[in-house]
Amino acid sequence: MQDDPQRWVYGWRRFVLDAGLLVYPAIVGVNAVQDGRALPGLLLVGAFCVVYGLAVVMAVRLNPVGFWPAVGVLLALFVVALPVVHGNAIYLLTVVLAVTAPALDEWAPIAVAAGALVGILAPLLWGEDPAWAQTVALIFTVLVVYVFAEAIRANRALVEARAEVARLASDAERNRIARDLHDLLGHSLTAITIKSDLARHIAEKESSQALGEISDVERLARQALTDVRAAVSGYREVTLAGELARGRELLRASGVTADLPTAVDVVDAGRQELFGWAVREGLTNVARHARATRCTVTITPSEVEIRDDGIGGIGGVGSDGNGLAGLRERVTAAGGTVEAGPAEPRGWRLRVVL
Repeated sequence: MQDDPQRWVYGWRRFVLDAGLLVYPAIVGVNAVQDGRALPGLLLVGAFCVVYGLAVVMAVRLNPVGFWPAVGVLLALFVVALPVVHGNAIYLLTVVLAVTAPALDEWAPIAVAAGALVGILAPLLWGEDPAWAQTVALIFTVLVVYVFAEAIRANRALVEARAEVARLASDAERNRIARDLHDLLGHSLTAITIKSDLARHIAEKESSQALGEISDVERLARQALTDVRAAVSGYREVTLAGELARGRELLRASGVTADLPTAVDVVDAGRQELFGWAVREGLTNVARHARATRCTVTITPSEVEIRDDGIGGIGGVGSDGNGLAGLRERVTAAGGTVEAGPAEPRGWRLRVVL
């Protein structure tokens, strides 16, 4: 799994909050000592804290494969602790629900309700009153952690939106410079070239000594025009990130729901331009021809796929126009293949594999 710096930027806040939750196992341990159950109580609390620490690390690292088994062990330790520390075991359940609340999303309130029900009913098994204090602590603690996690998600989405706006602004500025170079300086150099060519023809007829100078002017103007065109081409280079950003705006303007990746670091730098051409061709066809309601772009290190739910090959979507033919040439030159055809159950799919 690749490291994402943002995980640790937001993760340290999670660590601080989750470390604060250790006060609940500490309460359980203190009460176990006071009630004469020091050895079993402290062993349970110690094991719980170790597994809890592993679960926190996996949650911050976004590793669901290891996180949920750790949560299962925590729940098992909570069940074992019930007959040992009785109502105080609800504090351990509070910790379990708090660490899982960010991953439960809309199920978090249901989990809180279930935990509160356990806090009320479980003590009745050994003839004690409901654990009201522990239950109230459970409800408020888990809800606070859930709200905190939602704030982290909102901040992360804001950072991603800022990055996308910055990319769009950068692309717009590059296009503006390219347009200005082409429209202003390119036009002037073209005029110089034409006039120099005309002057050279006149000088040839008149055997003027200015012939050499005019020829030099023409040569310099042609070279300058070539340099400007090369610069414009460089400003208008295709990038995968730029095409995804432009494609998102294009689909939004076309009324198509876009499901596009926000990161392109899974693709090697040498392949990003080619994948950018594929995304440009695919999303342009979706916006122009597909009459789709949804479009999905999937990117892996070796392939990119554009899929929509539109009308498929009807209306020229599936025909090999200039854009698709040009894409096939680029991909073939890179040693890859292009697949374009109807998708199941409906729509169209463009897939480039290297």
